[in-house]
Amino acid sequence: MSHFNKTQSLSSVADARSLYDEWATSYEKEMTGETHNYVAPAVASAYVMKCLNSSSIDENIEILDAGCGTGLVGTHLSKLGAKKIDGLDLSPGMLEIARKTEVYRSLEEADLSQRLSQRDSSYDMVVCVGTLTGGHVGPEALDEFVRITKVDGFVVATVRDTYWESGGYKAKATALVEEGKAQIVNDDVDDYRPGAGVKARMLVLKVLE
Repeated sequence: MSHFNKTQSLSSVADARSLYDEWATSYEKEMTGETHNYVAPAVASAYVMKCLNSSSIDENIEILDAGCGTGLVGTHLSKLGAKKIDGLDLSPGMLEIARKTEVYRSLEEADLSQRLSQRDSSYDMVVCVGTLTGGHVGPEALDEFVRITKVDGFVVATVRDTYWESGGYKAKATALVEEGKAQIVNDDVDDYRPGAGVKARMLVLKVLE
């Protein structure tokens, strides 16, 4: 069974950390190859640019790459001009690979299913790609992303389309709107892993308070 297929049956934080540590060195080769053609990092980066309404990212924009993995998203954002990118991931092995990209200001081990150590209103933007699925990280992570994002900042997150409603993500996004904390800017379906015919919701929230 491939590492990817094993992710579909993870039942604990310890299992997730162990699997991703084991997968770290071959992750990019497996995910960006023809079988998956994992384009979500590039697609999410394009949505970041739409939020900023700019052709480049100002070097003073502070971005959190939540669930940064090996650094695919950070690398895309860096090429677009970002200089202040922090990364969080559950797997020390993944963080070791991400550190080699040299695009991150800081990298920290963190469980996105728990309260994060970051202070309220720390970032202009939080980007979370490939993490919000049916695993141990659930829709409550969106509460934390909104909390640590500055007012008028954005949360850009991919949510596998199969989990958008069944996993409670649509309900959580709606609740954030009803609570006056955020505005849904986008929740369209877009390419995610076209090699496997998989699409995802590209959720963009503008933080209001």
